[in-house]
Amino acid sequence: MGRAVIAAARRTPIAPRGGALKDLQADELAAPVFSKLLNDANVAGCMVDHVLLGNALYAGGNPARMAALRADLPATVPAMTIDTQCCSGLDAIIHGARLIEAGAARCVIAGGAESYSRAPVRMHRPKAAGKEPVAYTRPAFAPPPFDDPDLSEAAARLAARLEIGREDQTAFAVHSHEKARAAKTLKKRVVCPGTDLVEDSFTRPLSIRAAMRAPVLYGDPETGLSAATIACEADGAAAVLLLSEDLARERGISGLTVLEAGSMGGDPADPALVPIEMARQLLNQATFTVADMNAVELHEAYAVQAMAAADTLGIPHGNLNSLGGGLARGHPIGASGAVLMVQLHDHWHTQRTQGFSEDFTAVALIAAAGGLAAGVVVEAIKV
Repeated sequence: MGRAVIAAARRTPIAPRGGALKDLQADELAAPVFSKLLNDANVAGCMVDHVLLGNALYAGGNPARMAALRADLPATVPAMTIDTQCCSGLDAIIHGARLIEAGAARCVIAGGAESYSRAPVRMHRPKAAGKEPVAYTRPAFAPPPFDDPDLSEAAARLAARLEIGREDQTAFAVHSHEKARAAKTLKKRVVCPGTDLVEDSFTRPLSIRAAMRAPVLYGDPETGLSAATIACEADGAAAVLLLSEDLARERGISGLTVLEAGSMGGDPADPALVPIEMARQLLNQATFTVADMNAVELHEAYAVQAMAAADTLGIPHGNLNSLGGGLARGHPIGASGAVLMVQLHDHWHTQRTQGFSEDFTAVALIAAAGGLAAGVVVEAIKV
């Protein structure tokens, strides 16, 4: 089986719900990203074998197909939307890599898109005639007798159990913003769909003192979660162009080879901890350790979730989310996993263009509601 190569990676800026991207549907966010990927790699749309797009909030339809057609891909190119909640974008990339590994495709566009701002209002259809529909904010992620807590409540319980205090969580969040602000000087592959927004709008100067003034939203006063330590709801899209290794070499394209990738399940009551076992499994399969990684992209839905995983896995602080994390960007649910891969590609591209070593190994990890996790280990190849 041949491996898949990430030949190009692009994303939109990430904007909080109701912000600069509020008027765009998920497919409208994704379409210009798709077009830019093909342009970056000088690949014609007719070469694309499949489009895979993660999306979590649209309750049906096929945003992947909508985005592919908006991007002027041939109508003959199939498109599939994947919903594994927060893992959706990364799972789409994993499935794209699997198609290539199986010999079922040579060129795949894969990623995720989410518009919190334009997501449909959700209603339960009444069971009896004459009754009114009942609005709901989220579906169930695990059936009885499983514990199916609100994700913020689960994170607050984790913080209390591990005794990770509010100030430590706040310091982690502040550092995420600091790294994201420092990375603004780097040339990143950001696509601006129909707006003047050229960078993530939530990233800002933030002091621990100011952030500590945010009230506790979940949990107790000592270890509780605040708006500063929870990633904000956001809009955005991200995707990568996956080529088979032989096609990448034919076209002289360097990129990141997908060495190992996978999804797994764990306790629905403790979704934040599932990426820990995911990382161990993937790194063992790739015969690497965390210390071998040049970069680790670990999604920060909550400061405590990222802190628990980083501490357990022994991730060096300098290698973790070096361009800033989800706490500094926001969380466009179905796109967040794909954003991680774009961040890794940016990190590699920056290292390469600044004359540092060509060697580059990295891992991306994300957790999702219902006790799911996804992860990808990549290594740079040079042609």
